[in-house]
Amino acid sequence: MNDKMNTSMNFFLKSAGVALLSLFVGTACTSDTPSKALENQKDYSTSIKSITNTVIISTYKELDTKAQNLIVKGALLTVGNTTALEAVRTAWRETRSPWEQSEGFLYGPVDTEGIDPAIDSWPLDLTFLNTVLSGNTPITATFLAGQNNNAKGFHTIEYLLWGIDGTKKASELTTREIEYLQAATKNLQANTAKLYHGWTAGSGNFANQFLQLPSANYASQRNVLQEITDGIAVIADEVANAKIETPLNGANGQAAPDQEESRFAHNSKADFVNNIISIKNIYLGGISEAIGSDHTNLDRLIKQQIEEAIQSIDRIPGTFTQAIISNRESVKAAQAKVNTLFNTIENQLKPVVNKL
Repeated sequence: MNDKMNTSMNFFLKSAGVALLSLFVGTACTSDTPSKALENQKDYSTSIKSITNTVIISTYKELDTKAQNLIVKGALLTVGNTTALEAVRTAWRETRSPWEQSEGFLYGPVDTEGIDPAIDSWPLDLTFLNTVLSGNTPITATFLAGQNNNAKGFHTIEYLLWGIDGTKKASELTTREIEYLQAATKNLQANTAKLYHGWTAGSGNFANQFLQLPSANYASQRNVLQEITDGIAVIADEVANAKIETPLNGANGQAAPDQEESRFAHNSKADFVNNIISIKNIYLGGISEAIGSDHTNLDRLIKQQIEEAIQSIDRIPGTFTQAIISNRESVKAAQAKVNTLFNTIENQLKPVVNKL
């Protein structure tokens, strides 16, 4: 009886020891697994912070600064003053540049606050514009803020400065046009300030949606990088298949100059280049680093295609208005280069980012 009891006791103790050892080993493995997972998980915070601060917020700050200068130059404009007119035109171009360089990131306040259409709606509402100009209602920034988006913003200012065919002289300006222009520059700057402050810590702080994760809009760093990559894909597609395509082939396969954006100032080619620079700034600002050394061939390809797209647009002779009629092949060549870049972003870069 005692021998049986001893044997049973020994078996129990051995079994308990094995169970305890198994529990210990299992616990050790369980506690070690997350550590290894964390070690293998890449951190993209540096890339996201760089894009947020040195590209997006920096571009919006430059835009707002240039818009303030546009107000200053516009305030000096008088009927017949050619020097002042040229100064305002230069200020318009300088303000237009960072705006077009921001079109690779049309998310956040620019979208949710309706700032994009308030700044850059096209085409113009010339009927409303001419009605106001022929009337006697005081034209102020407050008045314009309550009007439809096609009666304010960049292209309204552009039309007032250059006229319908781009040949307006200072002597052709009217007092009412100058009044409208000065109100429009103030309205524009109110929106650029709203845009800039919408991202910064002192106001809307949309930057924290990218930097403090998970956030209300983004669950992870991958989601942020997907949003950023979608942004550059969208603008590449828009340049190739809307901004170039519509005026190039919009009249049943023939040129439609009236569909060209920025045609009053003949600024379209600069717009397109700045849109591609927007892609370049975002890509080099952090996406290139994020996809890492595992995708060096793709990284090299995208950088090459960005430069080729810019160069092909620069090679279009004359104004874009002239080129869509008399140099169509050069326009088509530029369009093809931009489309190639779009397809690479859409079909090769986005799948990589989706797996980060």
